[in-house]
Amino acid sequence: MHLPHQHGQLHHLPDDPAAYDAVLAGVTETALSRITPEGNLEHPAAREDIGDTSLGITSLLALAWHRTKDPRLPEAVRRGLAFHLRSRVFTEDNPGYPNLTVRDSGLPCARYVLQAGAHPVGDWPSTVWALLQAVNVLDAADGLVGEEQYRELLSVAGGYWRWLTEATVFNPQDAANQAIGCVVGGLMLARHLPPGDGAPVRERAMRLYADEIRVRRVQDRGALLPPEHGGAYDNNYGPISLSFLAQAHRVSGEEVFAEDGDTLARYIDARLCGSGFDIGGPRYSEQHSAFESVLGLRYFGHRIGADIGRYAGDSRWVRHAVGADGGLDGHFAFMLVWQIQDTTRWHRAPRTAPARHQLRSGTVTVTFDDRMTPSVMEVGGTALIAAAVNRQHGFGPVTDGFLLCRPMGAVRVADRRADGLAAKLVSKPVVGPDHVLRHVRSLYVTDGTRLWTTVIVERLDGKRHLLAGMPYVVADCHRFRRVGDFPLVASAGELRLTHPRERGPDFFDARTELTQQQAAFELAADPRGYGDPDAGWRHIRTTTALEAGPAPAMPEGLDVFAVRYGTPATEPLTVSCERAGEGLLLRSESFMAVLGPPDRQGEPRLTLSSPTH
Repeated sequence: MHLPHQHGQLHHLPDDPAAYDAVLAGVTETALSRITPEGNLEHPAAREDIGDTSLGITSLLALAWHRTKDPRLPEAVRRGLAFHLRSRVFTEDNPGYPNLTVRDSGLPCARYVLQAGAHPVGDWPSTVWALLQAVNVLDAADGLVGEEQYRELLSVAGGYWRWLTEATVFNPQDAANQAIGCVVGGLMLARHLPPGDGAPVRERAMRLYADEIRVRRVQDRGALLPPEHGGAYDNNYGPISLSFLAQAHRVSGEEVFAEDGDTLARYIDARLCGSGFDIGGPRYSEQHSAFESVLGLRYFGHRIGADIGRYAGDSRWVRHAVGADGGLDGHFAFMLVWQIQDTTRWHRAPRTAPARHQLRSGTVTVTFDDRMTPSVMEVGGTALIAAAVNRQHGFGPVTDGFLLCRPMGAVRVADRRADGLAAKLVSKPVVGPDHVLRHVRSLYVTDGTRLWTTVIVERLDGKRHLLAGMPYVVADCHRFRRVGDFPLVASAGELRLTHPRERGPDFFDARTELTQQQAAFELAADPRGYGDPDAGWRHIRTTTALEAGPAPAMPEGLDVFAVRYGTPATEPLTVSCERAGEGLLLRSESFMAVLGPPDRQGEPRLTLSSPTH
C-alpha cells in the first residue's frame, strides 16, 4: 500500500505562465459548464468548506479574464458574484456557535456548513477564506464588475473583517494558518478603503499579528514557529502558514513576515528528507497539503536558497481543491490566484550550509528532533522512523529495556565535511534507571549514498543493544510505499529485525497495512481530525525495530554500536575503535574519525577524513 497523502515533490510542478494559463483554461470550461441559472459555481456534491467555494471560482474566472479577455467571462463573474452576495452571506448568528463575543451583531459571516447549527465551529476559518476570495475579486474588479456590485462586495468584505476581529474570539482553533490568513485579509482589504478607513484596518491587522500570533509562537528544534492546532508544526498546515506569510510580505512589505517566513522555511528544510517525506503533527501526522503550500515553499525557498519545494504534497490537489470525484472545487482558490500572480521561480538546489537538526548529502538524510535524536533517517530510498521499546521512542542504546536517548543536560553538536564525506557528532548526557550519568556520543557519517551510525557509551550492564530505527516507507516512483523490513543494513555486532509479539492498538507491527497516522489517531484522546496524533503515537508501547548488538573487541569500559545503512548485509561492516590520547579513533572501510576531548567551551571535537588520508 502507499501513503494516501504524499504523492510527489511539489517543485516538480511547472511554474511558467503557459502552465498557469492551461490551468485557468480548464477552470474556465468547467465553471462555464457548471454555472446554474442562479450563478452558483459550487461543486454539486459540496457539503463542507462551502462558504467560500463559489466565490473562489468567481475569483479565478476574474483572473482568467484579465489574462485572456475571454468574452464569456464577464457575465459569469457578475452572476457568480451576485449568487454569493445573495445566497452565501449570513448576518444572523449561527445557532450553537460557541465563540461569539457580541451576540446579534448583524455582521456578515460565511458558514462551514450551510445548514444552521450543523457544524458552526468551522465558521471562523470559513469567513477568513470568504474574505480572501472577496479581496481577490475586488483586486480584479476593474473593467469587470460594476460599481454597485463592487461597493456591495466591499461592504461585505469589511463586514467579514469586523465579524472576525470584533464579534468573535480571534483564532478560536489556535491554528496559525487561519490567523495569519485573517491578517492577510485585513491587509488586502485596507488597500481598497479610503486612507482614513484603510489605515486603521492595516494597523489592526499588524497589531493582531504581533499580539495574537507572534507572541504565541512555539519553539521546536531551535526555531520559534507559528502554532498549528496547539503544536509547533503540522505537515498539512505548517506549509500553508508559510504561504500566508509569503502573501503577507508580498502585499505589505513588512519585514516581520519575511523574517518569520525565513525561520519557518529553514525549519521545514531541516526536517524534510531529501525525497520530501515527513511525518508528525498535532492535527495530521501524514496528511500533506499541495497547491495551498506552493506559494510559501516557492517564495521562501528562493529567499533562503533551499529546495524546500521537495516537500511531498498531495497531487490530487495539485493546482486547486477537488471534490471526491476529482472535480473542481473553489475552496482555498485564493492560493492559486496568488501563486499565479507571484513570479518567483522554484529553487531546486539544496542548501549547503550545515543545519543543526539535519545531516543531508546526496540521497541520504538524517533529521533530528528537539533532543537531537533522529526522527527520520532516509537511505537507499527507504525512510526509517524512530522505533519504540517499552513506550520509549527514539534511536539509541537500550539496556535491560531502558532507552538512553533523553538528554539530562546540554546537547553538543559538531559538523564536519571532508573528502566527499559529511558527518555530525552528537554528544548528550543521559541518566538511566540507576541514576548514573553517562555520555552518549553518536557519530553519523555519509558519503551521499550510505550512512554509518556509530554510538559510543560507557559500558552498559545487562542485555544491551542499539535501537536503530523502524523501516517505514520506500520511495516508489513519485509515491511512498509502506514496508516492514530493510535489507540494506549491516551491523558490526549482531543485527536483528524484531516485531511486537503482542497485538493491540499500542503495538505497531510495520508488516501490517496500518499507517502511522491511523495508529496514532486510534490512540489520540479526541476523534480523528481533532485529536493530536503526535500525542496518540507517544502511547505506542512497542514497534517493529532494527536492533544492533555491541561491536566486538572494543576499548575497555566502552560499548560501541556500529550500523551501516544503504548496502546489503552481505557486504561486511568492519569498524575499529581505539583510544588516541584523550580521544577515540574510529576507522571503517570508508571513513576515519577522531573524537577528541571537548574544547574549552565544552564543545565536542571531530576530525573527519577518508581512510586513505
